[in-house]
Amino acid sequence: MSYTTRVVQVTNVSPSTTSEQMRTLFGFLGTIEELKLFPPDDSPMPVTSRVCFVKFQEPESVGVSQHLTNTVFVDRALIVVPFAEGLQKQPPR
Repeated sequence: MSYTTRVVQVTNVSPSTTSEQMRTLFGFLGTIEELKLFPPDDSPMPVTSRVCFVKFQEPESVGVSQHLTNTVFVDRALIVVPFAEGLQKQPPR
C-alpha cells in the first residue's frame, strides 16, 4: 500500500519519553524531516500521556512505521497511524 502522507501520529506515548528517544526509535525506519512531541520536553504541566508527530522524507516510511503499533516503548504500547498533512490550512475563499 502506498501513502501520500509522510506524517505519522504516535499516541499513548509515556510521559517520561523524550523527543530524542522518539527520534532514535523512528530514525531506524527512515530519515526524519521533523518530529514534534506534545507536550514538549520542557513543559511544566503534569501529563499522563503524550502524542508525537513524525514527518519522514519518504512516504514509504509511513507504512513501515505502522508496524511499531503495540510495541511497548518505555512503559506503554504505542499506537502509530498515518496522519493527513495540511489539515490546519484554511480552504481558499
